[in-house]
Amino acid sequence: MHEYSIVQAMFDQIEAQAQARHAIAVKRVFVRIGRSAGVDVRLLKTAYDTFRVRTICDDAPLEVDEVPEVWTCPDGHGDIVPGGKLTCETCGRPARMASGDEIILERLELEVP
Repeated sequence: MHEYSIVQAMFDQIEAQAQARHAIAVKRVFVRIGRSAGVDVRLLKTAYDTFRVRTICDDAPLEVDEVPEVWTCPDGHGDIVPGGKLTCETCGRPARMASGDEIILERLELEVP
């Protein structure tokens, strides 16, 4: 379950951002996770809820935005419809995943003095 290590890395980033802004608490955490990132969102939320106790995130719920895969032509001919052959109809080049595999700490709501 690498979700626990992802949460630990996320807490490291959150604490650094909160400290840099002299925050006394985190009120909400927003994360963007691609559906192909290999993360079980349910397990990630469980890990977050487990580890946030007695931290700066103690009262901060985790909001997760799941992002679908988007495939594009590497030569700029546009998006490629998933579910079919992942090649560009115009140039025949293999598609490139433009989004859907990311894990991003998107935004924090902080309480500052």
